[in-house]
Amino acid sequence: MFVVVEAGGVFLTSLFERNVCISLSSASSLFSSCRRSMEDSSSQVEMMLSYDMKDGDVENEVRHHQDHKSSYKAYVAQRFGRTPRNLCLIAATVVIAFTTGFLTGYLVHRNKGSAAAPLVQIEEPVARETGAAPLMDWDNVTDLLAQKLTTKQFESTFSEFASVDHRAGSPGDEALRGKVLKKFNEYGMNPWTDEYFVRVQDPPASGSNKVVFNGRTYHPKGFLSYSVNGTVTGAVVYAQYGDEADLNQLQDKNNLNIDLSGRVVLVKSGKISFAEKVANAARRNASAVLIFPGSTDGSFGRETQLFGHVHLGSGDPYTPGFPSFNHTQFPPVQSSGLPSIVAQTISINTANDILRQLQGPSSPTQWRDVLRLGGEKDVITVEVNNVLSEKRINNVFGVIKGFVDSDRYVIIGARRDAWGPGFAASTVGTSVLVELARSISHMVKNDGFKPRRSLVFASWSAGEYGNVGATEWLEGYLSSLSMKAFSYIDLDGVVTGQSNFKVAASPLLHTLIGSTIKGVSALNKDANLLSQVAGNWESSVLEPLKLDSAAYPFLAFSGIPSVSFRLTSDELGYQYFGTLLDTREKLNTVTQNSVAQLTRVAAQFAGHIALRLVHDHLLRMDLGRYEKIIRNHVAHINVKVNSIKMMQPQLLPKTLTVQWLISAYSAFNRASRSLTADIQNSDLEDIKMCRSINDRIIMVERNFLSPFVSPRESPFRHVLLGSGPHTLEGLYNHLNAMRNNDPNVDVDAFRDQFALATWTIQGCANSLAAGRWGHPP
Repeated sequence: MFVVVEAGGVFLTSLFERNVCISLSSASSLFSSCRRSMEDSSSQVEMMLSYDMKDGDVENEVRHHQDHKSSYKAYVAQRFGRTPRNLCLIAATVVIAFTTGFLTGYLVHRNKGSAAAPLVQIEEPVARETGAAPLMDWDNVTDLLAQKLTTKQFESTFSEFASVDHRAGSPGDEALRGKVLKKFNEYGMNPWTDEYFVRVQDPPASGSNKVVFNGRTYHPKGFLSYSVNGTVTGAVVYAQYGDEADLNQLQDKNNLNIDLSGRVVLVKSGKISFAEKVANAARRNASAVLIFPGSTDGSFGRETQLFGHVHLGSGDPYTPGFPSFNHTQFPPVQSSGLPSIVAQTISINTANDILRQLQGPSSPTQWRDVLRLGGEKDVITVEVNNVLSEKRINNVFGVIKGFVDSDRYVIIGARRDAWGPGFAASTVGTSVLVELARSISHMVKNDGFKPRRSLVFASWSAGEYGNVGATEWLEGYLSSLSMKAFSYIDLDGVVTGQSNFKVAASPLLHTLIGSTIKGVSALNKDANLLSQVAGNWESSVLEPLKLDSAAYPFLAFSGIPSVSFRLTSDELGYQYFGTLLDTREKLNTVTQNSVAQLTRVAAQFAGHIALRLVHDHLLRMDLGRYEKIIRNHVAHINVKVNSIKMMQPQLLPKTLTVQWLISAYSAFNRASRSLTADIQNSDLEDIKMCRSINDRIIMVERNFLSPFVSPRESPFRHVLLGSGPHTLEGLYNHLNAMRNNDPNVDVDAFRDQFALATWTIQGCANSLAAGRWGHPP
């Protein structure tokens, strides 16, 4: 019989014949040739047993030996015949082969710890001398972080990184880049930089654009990057904040019934981004938008200028969907988020001059800051001549490597550029970034802390132009980030007040956020952040992630669970963003001289989130949060579809059903519960199992990115938290427009998006189900 024996990692082939007796002396003449044969065979087999050998290869090798058995026996019978002498020779060969093979396997087994060890350790990422064991107690981790983050150290860092002028690509920006790079080097973080060449708009060569009203000419020094250039003349109309509700109120046919076509819309800052204000007006065929500061604070200068951008997106709008590397050669293309109308900022004094002279209908009673909205004779001219220029920018990175899954990492980022001093906008965030890098690197080097996964620290440039630096990096490395980056923590604007705490994040992180605010001390060290929250913490703390947040492209474009947060006092936000008044003095005023203390609180919150994500065996992400969100969306869509079918059956085809969307939701629900059960039953000491479960968790956010829309046309592809007609909210809005007999409704387009959104959710459920063939969700 032919047998394959595995001994010490070496396959041994031996022949056995029943009822055979043989003496070793009669076989001694064959020993030399048998030994050479076995040595050749062993060397060939060892080469095959490299760490990347697949199971199929092993099976093929076994079949090869089995086939060899038949041919070998036929050859023996034909060549020698079954005489007693030949049988003895065969038996001698068998015994010598087996004995030599056994000894060879034994020797290999003894030496397994030296030559073969690297292959085993490469295949199975067991932590060696720098391994995962033992985990530091979580309370000890947070205590160490609290000891290293001090207000005195923050005061020193503020002084080092404060700058009067550090616009993107300027010498001031480059100087700060060098400082961050030097710090990361000092901390042993192996820093590197990424260079991009991006196109942005700057003010005209004359230094200002122009606004003319009732014979008076104004020359605002502020500007809005990416505005359409040109001269527009039209009747001005006041629209408060310019959000959807305000514009709908103006156009209400049962009330004001103002046609916005060709009008110049005058709005104040606040509530939504500049880009959203302009996009809202453009959708209603307005010809231009003027934006003035919405501050009611008497200390806010009446001639204070506003700066910003109006790209309804993020990144370089002239390279949508791909990075702005110097060597890339793409045909001219523009982002679909660029505005189609003129946009310009003006001062409070200029706005008041205009508002005082307006005629037309009276303003709604709740709009108490103006008397009249503006009539057809209130004509205004807006001239914009911004200059498109190319800037070289650099992002800076440093890494603290993990000890188990070093190729999985959380990203902590802050922008370092600003229109002016930008103390709250960039200096505070950069200081938190540097201090967290210092503290955690010291914890690893000096205190025995061993993170399981890595931490990447990023300093972005061109954030004021629409998170350009961060988005270009995402576009450049999107494929490699797909399974490696599992979270992003945004440090922009984290301190703008002291009485309220707000967090915007992926629903996967909500449970972790809730436990974190219980464990972080507030300004009063005897209480935690939760003690400052009135009522239910979720309704008081959580808010939607805004389009102009750096965390938004990470979540909605790249599918990376992200979090952005802020200590604040004003519901409308920090009024000095986008101005030259964003200084340490102004921030001291709104925080009652507690900037350093509040920054320490913000750093602890960000640090706790980051460290928890790299400390635990399994990622603390709650799949049940998305199950609730999908259920609510599906329920609302179902009610709306049934209502239209009942009241206006001609609008929807009879074949349209919500059943498949409900089925996709049910599949996701089952898959998420299955993964939750796997987590509860997992062996935390099984590194492979933990890594597999974490990878399934990471993929949830990415699988909500619709694969059916173009990143150029709809970059924010997330069907639950993105923007556009492909989202579940977009589907609901489409149904609302259908219900209200909107003439622009496209039923066929709705059906397409409805089907694609359904399959995106079903695909997410399939992926989450475990990735096992034959186990559908």
